[in-house]
Amino acid sequence: EATVARGADFPTIVENIGVLAAQFAQPNSVLYDLGSSLGAVTQALRRHVKTEGCRVLAIDNSPAMVERCREYLHAQDSMFQELLPVEVEEDDILALAFEPCSVVALNFTLQFIAPEQRLPLLRRIRQSLLPGGALILSEKLRFEDETEQQLLTDLHIGFKRANGYSELEIAQKRSALDNVMKPDSLEQHRQRLHEAGFSQVIPWLQRLNFASLIALP
Repeated sequence: EATVARGADFPTIVENIGVLAAQFAQPNSVLYDLGSSLGAVTQALRRHVKTEGCRVLAIDNSPAMVERCREYLHAQDSMFQELLPVEVEEDDILALAFEPCSVVALNFTLQFIAPEQRLPLLRRIRQSLLPGGALILSEKLRFEDETEQQLLTDLHIGFKRANGYSELEIAQKRSALDNVMKPDSLEQHRQRLHEAGFSQVIPWLQRLNFASLIALP
């Protein structure tokens, strides 16, 4: 996920997901990091959420990612005290039996799920959210206006060049992602989240063609 959003200042997005989660975490509840990858969001949740009785469930379907995530979290445990307990599980989020939860983070994960499966997943998340909780959804955006889409794509490539990517690396990454990533427009996200049962959808950050939203039950 980090490589998808590097031009959008991935560390800023991740750290602020932790800050936002602290506002919505309910006592004695679960916080989900869905598509947890190497655990960057999970680490941010543990740094910022101090609500009594909370625990983090980090879910990823890659055994290699799960193993490395556990290693990174073990290292975090050695550097900080009194962090939230965390479990890292290898599972398919589309088949996950959700526990009642107060925060769900979907950080550059939904865009890799088949479009027809996105609404059912969001409905299940909405049904599992406790009152006062929130879904924090970060995604790469597609723009309906072709000129706007091309401009932001070119700017993103420019950021990659400025950060040391070669032309070959840029082309290879773009080719690989084009085959598996199907981004939506901001309006599509809004409509789908409302259809899933969320009452409010609040964009809290947008940089180039990357955005993060808070969806409230």
